[in-house]
Amino acid sequence: MGPLSREAWAQRLGAFRASPSAFLAGAEGEDLGRDLLSDLRSEKLNEQTKVSLLTLSLEYSDKLWPDAPAAEAAATSLLDTLFLLPSKPSVLRRLLLLAATTALVSGGALGPTSGASCLLLPLLLGLASGRDVGRSFGTISEQRHLQVTACECLGELERCKPGLLAGSLGMLRNLLGQMGPIQPVSLLLALVLHNTLVVPSRPGAGIAAGLQGLLISGVSSIGSCPWDWTLAEEWDAHLQPQAPSCPTAEEVHGFPLLEPSPEEARELKAAVAQLLDTSYLLTPVAQAQLLWLLGWALRGLRGQLPVLFKPQLVRLLGTAQLTLLHSVLALKAAFGEALFTAQDEALLLRRLTLVAQHPALPSPTHLFYLHCILGFPENCPLGPEGEEATPLLLGPQLSRGLMPSLLHDPMVLLARLHLLCLLCADAEEEEKGQVHSPQWYLQELLAGLQQRAALDGGPQALAILCFQASYLVASCLAGQPTVRTSLIRGLAQLYQARPSLAPHFVDFLDQVSPELREPLKAVLQQEVVARPGKNESLCWHLRILAKVAEGGAQSATLSFLQAAAMHCTDWGLQQALLQVCRALLRSGGGDGLADLLQVLARQLEDADGRDHARLYYILFSHLSSSKLGMALGPSLAAPALASSLVAENQGFASTLMVQETPAPIQLSVGPQKAKGPLLVLHLQVEVLEVPVYSLELRFRVAGQLYGPLEAVHIPYLCPGRPAHSLYLPLRPQRPAPAHLHVQALYTTPAGLTCHAHLPPLSVKFADLFLPFPQLPKGSELCFFDDLWNSCLPKGVESHMWCPLGPQGLEALVSQHLEPFVVVAQPPTTYLIAVQLPPDSMLLLRLETAQVDGVPVALRTDNWAALPLVGDYLRSLAAC
Repeated sequence: MGPLSREAWAQRLGAFRASPSAFLAGAEGEDLGRDLLSDLRSEKLNEQTKVSLLTLSLEYSDKLWPDAPAAEAAATSLLDTLFLLPSKPSVLRRLLLLAATTALVSGGALGPTSGASCLLLPLLLGLASGRDVGRSFGTISEQRHLQVTACECLGELERCKPGLLAGSLGMLRNLLGQMGPIQPVSLLLALVLHNTLVVPSRPGAGIAAGLQGLLISGVSSIGSCPWDWTLAEEWDAHLQPQAPSCPTAEEVHGFPLLEPSPEEARELKAAVAQLLDTSYLLTPVAQAQLLWLLGWALRGLRGQLPVLFKPQLVRLLGTAQLTLLHSVLALKAAFGEALFTAQDEALLLRRLTLVAQHPALPSPTHLFYLHCILGFPENCPLGPEGEEATPLLLGPQLSRGLMPSLLHDPMVLLARLHLLCLLCADAEEEEKGQVHSPQWYLQELLAGLQQRAALDGGPQALAILCFQASYLVASCLAGQPTVRTSLIRGLAQLYQARPSLAPHFVDFLDQVSPELREPLKAVLQQEVVARPGKNESLCWHLRILAKVAEGGAQSATLSFLQAAAMHCTDWGLQQALLQVCRALLRSGGGDGLADLLQVLARQLEDADGRDHARLYYILFSHLSSSKLGMALGPSLAAPALASSLVAENQGFASTLMVQETPAPIQLSVGPQKAKGPLLVLHLQVEVLEVPVYSLELRFRVAGQLYGPLEAVHIPYLCPGRPAHSLYLPLRPQRPAPAHLHVQALYTTPAGLTCHAHLPPLSVKFADLFLPFPQLPKGSELCFFDDLWNSCLPKGVESHMWCPLGPQGLEALVSQHLEPFVVVAQPPTTYLIAVQLPPDSMLLLRLETAQVDGVPVALRTDNWAALPLVGDYLRSLAAC
């Protein structure tokens, strides 16, 4: 089979990129890699098509040649294609080098036994060194670009096999001093030097004893080859030099570091100085990478003073490049006071502080500067708790322009608030009560956040930001009584103004430390019982009480519950009330709890709630406080109780509550049959895996579209049986489609009561159609004309085009509108009348169908239904 055409390859590559796994699993997938390698040598394909093929091999090399033998064969073929290229300039040479390197690396074929590896390495080293490797590699100007590509490929090989190019250090040093591309050679030399210094000294390797020879010679002191597979394989998978942050090699890997002799140390310093002296010629990203590699390599070497980096530090302290600023901070983290004087630290922090105040900074850059200030070691003083710590280098005067404001972006506000908390923790005692002190500013900011979060109906993001800020303050300053008292008071006022934030309060109580949690729980309990709520606020009060109702003030809590019981009319409120009773039982109960449980067992409307209240009363009457707490506690690993009522029942707590579970049933809308006069939605329900008992389906529609919907009860559902049909009466307030939210309450075969939320059901506009009553024969046309005339002038008339599709007018009416046809003269004329609940109608005249559609005249006495009618008619052709 000959080579494919350009169009065939374009179609084939498009299909592959759309779904690589599916394409490779198909009939053409097996030959894709072989055809790609073969057609790269074809003279019938232009260079642009071959570029597309090589780009694909770079992106999906692991899929085209997934194992070592296939990758070895592919790399050999790519190198052969490279050698066969004519001497004229070609963009394919660089791509072929990259593709061969990628195939060896991704396929795991790189190694001493690989023929392609032994062919590729000398070629790359020859190109990187700038030697003339033959006319087949194009002109001298093109070989300069190939030199850059060769350095990139060698760097990739060194990352995959650390220590592989240790013998090439001298050659790379000599190359850096010659005319040629500086950046790729500098990065490659820094990477190889980094790996050489952190590779452990291995008996017989000769590296520790020959570091000086490696640095000054153009030929490896290890042998005749400038690479060492043995060393690379020993260190394979143990080193990741490109990690974003890295401690010393001794800390991570447990191997001994090199201890160079004075002569080796002198050569090492010369090599590092050579790299640093030319670093200003590199791009900012390359400079940052170079400094990172050299800094972390020299960090742990004894006798290697960081003074070599001092000129670079002086040069970079005023940089505006974020990458270079990040590298300066990395040097500070690596060397600390050995490199940075007190003046350097003050200058760097002052610069960070001033730049962070610039009003034109983008939010990510602003956050970066704030993160640098927060991570500055002198802003995180260490010391035992209770002892005086070193004052922060970031003082109030320096940070005056970094105070948080309500106008800031939320993330920026939180970062600045963190700085403010550090200042408050470091403030002197006599400063804390002063106006405009850090603590005063903190309290004003929290008050502003709480006021915004308290706005009724305000955005949820404001409430979230308020609690995030409160948690940050609680984490940093919970040990300060003044801040803790102010925070508790503000949160109590926030709950008083907006009880709907109860879920946020529950999460907040779960996260904060006990020294703030306990007083806040007491204050919230007092706040709730002092203002018994009704209607929508009652559920939030009960949720808070279920979290905080323990310990003291139980008499007030019981009084609140007794007053609230008469307002708990639905199942959700009753369950919330019982959760509070459960919390009181866990803490030992109290006087009046037994009476409350008896009242609930008699008066609750829901049978499940009455059963739980009765069970709680029995437990409270027969168990001691300790055993009651164990029975109702959250742990399933509690020791067995001695009481005969609950002996050997470690999962007892799960039987006392309604548990939320994944939906055990599948509910769908069945085919609708238009029958009057009531609107009924046909549903089909089937159980998925296990039987379901006493199933109750509750339906709810958001807004005012529908009246209250009745619950549907099913005694028993068994897997494997046909779907069970249900008929749900609908009471639309206006003719509009809607989504029914469904909740299922059921009992499992184990006797547990569970509830689950089912996916919403869609009620379409056509599901609301009802036919008019059956008319006496002969009166249909007069009846329709009377309806048609009665629509105006209060109603609306419209004309539109209804596409028919291939089925034709007669089939369309028969399939979708047959129950509503009043007068039919097929195949030309249909008069259709539809009742729209609660008290509207829709009249259609379909006459003289054309090839691709039919003109429709319609009238309705409900203006709001007109867009829905248009959408419905246009959708009929697609059904």
